[in-house]
Amino acid sequence: MTKQQIRDAATVILIRDANSDPSVLMGQRGKTAAFMPNKFVFPGGAVDADDGAIDLAVSLQQPCQSRLNTGSATPNALAVAAIRELWEEAGLILGQRRGWHGQVPKDWQRFAKAGFVPDASALRYVFRAITPPNRPRRFDARFFLANADHLSSDPDDFTHATDELSHLQWIPLQDTRSYDLPFVTEVVLSEVRNHLPDMKAPTRIPFFDNSDDESRFSWISDAS
Repeated sequence: MTKQQIRDAATVILIRDANSDPSVLMGQRGKTAAFMPNKFVFPGGAVDADDGAIDLAVSLQQPCQSRLNTGSATPNALAVAAIRELWEEAGLILGQRRGWHGQVPKDWQRFAKAGFVPDASALRYVFRAITPPNRPRRFDARFFLANADHLSSDPDDFTHATDELSHLQWIPLQDTRSYDLPFVTEVVLSEVRNHLPDMKAPTRIPFFDNSDDESRFSWISDAS
């Protein structure tokens, strides 16, 4: 049997009204999707080849930068992928208004046309999980938490989103268990509740490593 490729991926957990009645942005994957059909998920996806070459208006903060230096994708590429996926799947912008220098990659042309360059200052690295073997798709996914207050676009305007996710909506955190969620998403949401309302970078990050048949759990910290 051919060994499945594990692709680097990035996901954004966008939280609204963190200080009062927090809700999280989620959408539903299509019923014919190869990976997690029908499930409600956060915006996210695989790192693209161009992501590592994109200049950020503001880079990731420490300690997130150093804690991401553990895989094949650079911290910059992971942050850029997270912002790109949020734009593609939800039509929402984490960026600063300014022009681009040089040629704009295809996947970023709509973002650039809107007048923005990506800004990673709001992202907080909070979770990592590798998809178990024998799944249709496998990812080494890094989850970033962000406050919707840092959006440069209307949080209720999904008109620029592609059709990768349907039923995009802000779900109250207390109601998420009533939706059809992947197991890892349930675990991540439990962890996210510990970071509200301030959403600072955590002292350590849960890592569910299913890279082979043995499932392992560990913590990522500055000393890791």
